[in-house]
Amino acid sequence: MAATPQNPAASAPRRKVSRHRGEGQWAMGHHTPLNGNEQFKKDDDGLNVRTRIETIYSKRGFDSIDPNDLRGRMRWWGLYTQRKPGIDGGKTAVLEPEELDDKYFMLRVRIDGGRLSTRQLRVIGEISQEFARGSADITDRQNIQLHWIRIEDVPEIWNRLEAVGLSTTEACGDCPRVVIGSPVAGIAEDEIIDGTWAIDEIHERYIGSKEFSNLPRKFKTAISGSPLLDVVHEINDVAFVGVEHPEHGPGFDLWVGGGLSTNPKIGVRLGAWVPLAEVPDVWAGVVGIFRDYGYRRLRTRARLKFLVADWGPEKFRQVLEDEYLKRALVDGPAPGEPVQRWRDHVGVHRQRDGNFYVGFAPRVGRVDGATLAKIADLAEAHGSGRVRTTVEQKMIILDVVEAQVESLVEALEALDLTAKPSPFRRGTMACTGIEYCKLAIVETKQRGSSLIDELERRLPEFDEPLTINLNGCPNACARIQVADIGLKGQLVLNDAGEQVEGYQVHLGGALGLEAGFGRKVRGLKVTAEELPDYVERVLRRFQAEREDGERFAAWAARAGEEALS
Repeated sequence: MAATPQNPAASAPRRKVSRHRGEGQWAMGHHTPLNGNEQFKKDDDGLNVRTRIETIYSKRGFDSIDPNDLRGRMRWWGLYTQRKPGIDGGKTAVLEPEELDDKYFMLRVRIDGGRLSTRQLRVIGEISQEFARGSADITDRQNIQLHWIRIEDVPEIWNRLEAVGLSTTEACGDCPRVVIGSPVAGIAEDEIIDGTWAIDEIHERYIGSKEFSNLPRKFKTAISGSPLLDVVHEINDVAFVGVEHPEHGPGFDLWVGGGLSTNPKIGVRLGAWVPLAEVPDVWAGVVGIFRDYGYRRLRTRARLKFLVADWGPEKFRQVLEDEYLKRALVDGPAPGEPVQRWRDHVGVHRQRDGNFYVGFAPRVGRVDGATLAKIADLAEAHGSGRVRTTVEQKMIILDVVEAQVESLVEALEALDLTAKPSPFRRGTMACTGIEYCKLAIVETKQRGSSLIDELERRLPEFDEPLTINLNGCPNACARIQVADIGLKGQLVLNDAGEQVEGYQVHLGGALGLEAGFGRKVRGLKVTAEELPDYVERVLRRFQAEREDGERFAAWAARAGEEALS
């Protein structure tokens, strides 16, 4: 047909229609890898790299490591290359991976439920001092991370960890990460239900198993029966939250699809009550859905939260029941509001057996190997030898008899590990930052510690619960969107027009009570140098304008932009 004014399309070139091959969902028959990560996982399971580390890389050195192992599969064993010193934040997104890589590793020790014996803690401290230049950070997922690890030393480190029942298995990678749990499970007087058995059973059945060793991306789990809601359940891929069913008694409310990073989402309830004995099976069903239906085409959408958002909780529950559990779940109640504002277990608290536990606050989670050994000594001298880590970068010593409590508190104070911290010491958290992390743009740990000192000096009478979370990049490892004051690291311009380290500010985020994400004020960014002045200014306005009993998050939600600037 000839082209006419009425039919201009007849002379136009035919447009090629392109279609991507689905979202890479295995359950839909899409098994062809659609990106490099999916390809290297298909080529060889991440768990298999251990043999090469032990037999080849540790003997031949860093330069012998295959790139797909170095920046991919080694994560399945808790190993990330750390940032080469001296590379500023402006080059983070510009340089190639091999230019950012140092020849040393971060090693993450997996601590499910945050449970440690003093023997285990002492071994971590010894490894830190012997192999990691004394480094040690308590994470906000109850793990301990070491730095400056050489590949040559990894097999010996594994041997020492595994000799005391610890491991780095699936501490990173596209697999089920550490299962976080209430650090006072089985101990607290007010506990609804103890989830320890379920955590252990999940670990025994599934961690290190190839059944779930190739997921679309990482998978995060939380299990707690504490009425404090102490495991940030709202931002995990799956969470089991202690509740009392009016007919069936204590069990868990099931949540799915939470997560932060650059597309934050609060998890949703499935409305299902799960008894303790069924938690591992239900957990495996949820992970199975993620493995089979999760999006594998784009890494930016390869988290369970995107599938849950697209399906909705009703469909997700139906698929879980019909295809994975082969039975219906029992409907159940929602958890109540947390019984207090602080959920970190810091301070002195009575246990159900009449003894006490003492929670204390390292500075932004940073300790060192020698300090870990001293904590182990204190726990043995004052308690039964049981220690816990928390999801707030804190630690707890258990089983302290009443007559020993004050002595322990004084001994911790002498180590700068106070059990009576200011709100700023207690509520400030920081990710690894540019010191070690290849994704970071700004420094966080030292800046967070310095901020604590400044705020304690400037606002000594401030006594409200407050969280200040510093993150070195947009990925939200330090949970900036759900902090009272969340600080996302980026490069900003100072008054002289120079590009310097600074932060985008999020205000009024919260979990537990009215969970939600912080507010961003248009154009509100602060330089690192200005940070103490800014936080002081905002907190003084809060003190001046707040209503009786009003939380910072509630005030920040209603305050005018001028008050928040």
